[in-house]
Amino acid sequence: MKRFFLLLSLLVLCPLMAAAQDSPADFLRRYGNLVQRVGADGVGVETLLDKWAAAYPDDPQQYLARFSFCFTRARTSKVIQLDRDRYLGNAPILPMKDSLGHRCNYFEDPVYDDDLYAAANQAIDKAIGLRPLRLDYRQLKITAMMAYEKEAPEMTFAALKDLVTEHCTRHPVWEMEGMDEVTDEQFRAFMQDYCVAFFRLGSDISAEIFKAFSEFLLGYWKDEPLFMDNIGSYYLVKKDYKKAQKYYDKVLRKHPDDLTALQNCVLLARSKKDAKLEKKYRALLDAAMAKEQ
Repeated sequence: MKRFFLLLSLLVLCPLMAAAQDSPADFLRRYGNLVQRVGADGVGVETLLDKWAAAYPDDPQQYLARFSFCFTRARTSKVIQLDRDRYLGNAPILPMKDSLGHRCNYFEDPVYDDDLYAAANQAIDKAIGLRPLRLDYRQLKITAMMAYEKEAPEMTFAALKDLVTEHCTRHPVWEMEGMDEVTDEQFRAFMQDYCVAFFRLGSDISAEIFKAFSEFLLGYWKDEPLFMDNIGSYYLVKKDYKKAQKYYDKVLRKHPDDLTALQNCVLLARSKKDAKLEKKYRALLDAAMAKEQ
């Protein structure tokens, strides 16, 4: 969520390269000043957004601001008790045990109003319609969707597959705030960020989606070590050490200094209590880290 709000602030609050008398820029500046004082859904924000939309219905910045207003207002939270160490990738806000020593940890649980979330989606869709090549607009929609779905991000998975398919078949020249063009390498890195987010959620469903999305990405980038490492990590967590090592070894055959594969192979050997194998991978890891320095 921190990354989501950082991306949102960069999109909405970054000044446009426009003349001082440019009315859309004036609205953006007034909006930025107001949000700094009262927050994204504070008093007066909706009134300003209504005026901005009436004056400039084709300004994507006002739709981004509307998205921020609706999504922020849609989210509340409650406290729930769970018998686990993490929830949605987060540690408990109040770790506790009962009289028998069983975990009864308390977590913050985000809750979203369906109507306001739908309004946020409608706003970001309009921004995307006006600027279909803005990859950061697509990311905002998908990241908000993932937050909304919590432990079962199945719609997020489908949206990401559609985005990857569009990237790999239509080859659009994506744009982002402050960038004229997004490279294929940068696009892959963004997709890896979502893989990591699926993994960190920690639910059974998100773990399967983490594996399935990594496999889907390998269908387009067959030799990408990031995605092969992902599948190795999936099997490592499942304690299927044979399959995990198979994927890590695939990576290391082509990328012998891949730190993720080497570090996880050390963990794998340690989990198997195989001192000889751990020593082997530890030596390789130390050599690879020395090259990095």
